[in-house]
Amino acid sequence: MTGIGDDGARGMKEMKEAGATLNIAQDEKTSVVFGMPKEAIKTGAVDKVLPLDEISQNVVNHVLLSKKGRLKSSGKKRGMV
Repeated sequence: MTGIGDDGARGMKEMKEAGATLNIAQDEKTSVVFGMPKEAIKTGAVDKVLPLDEISQNVVNHVLLSKKGRLKSSGKKRGMV
């Protein structure tokens, strides 16, 4: 999410309340403007604070681990539908 001030932060909080399992905020060091990430962190709805260049890989890892957990819990084997 993006935004100025707390508008994006409110959206992050709503996502968490709706069951989001991973909310990431960009860290201050790599942010051009740290307003929205800072406000999102203040809400308590952020799970990780990361530099911009680490966010995409964390999302990919989270999705892969989530899929693996679902496959394991459903009894399906990898590669089978």
